[in-house]
Amino acid sequence: MSKIIEQKKQVVTEIADKFRESQSTILVDYRGLNVSEVTALRTQLREAGVEFRVYKNTMTRRAVEQAELTDLNDILVGPTAIAFSKDDIVAPAKVLNNFAKDHEALEIKGGVVEGSVATLDQIKELANLPNYEGMVSMLLSVLQAPIRNFAYATKAVAEQKEEQGA
Repeated sequence: MSKIIEQKKQVVTEIADKFRESQSTILVDYRGLNVSEVTALRTQLREAGVEFRVYKNTMTRRAVEQAELTDLNDILVGPTAIAFSKDDIVAPAKVLNNFAKDHEALEIKGGVVEGSVATLDQIKELANLPNYEGMVSMLLSVLQAPIRNFAYATKAVAEQKEEQGA
């Protein structure tokens, strides 16, 4: 009996550590998805570097209390799967939101972003953000724009002078 309790304590500690270490964590209700759909979802999440696990709600509630995220207790009703991402804040929200658009059975319940509980609206906003590479690309294009515009203006002035001289 004590071995089982010890194993459960280890699982609770593992879940709590994952909540603390993750950049973002999304909780979903997967009821209604068939095996092939869940497999496809797991594959998409794995490719994005996201860990997708199903834990018992009682253990997750205890882990949430350890991680001091008790606002999630209301969400932990019914079948709940959890997507943890240590590296990319946007990845789990984006993958799950896109999958939920195609599969109505998947319902995003809530989540944690950088250690604080996020609402459903905040998660949807996060899902609409570009990923890290997209943001870097946008930043670089903004930084390049003044130089590019200066080059175009210089070229136009040079062409105008050439036409006047000819």
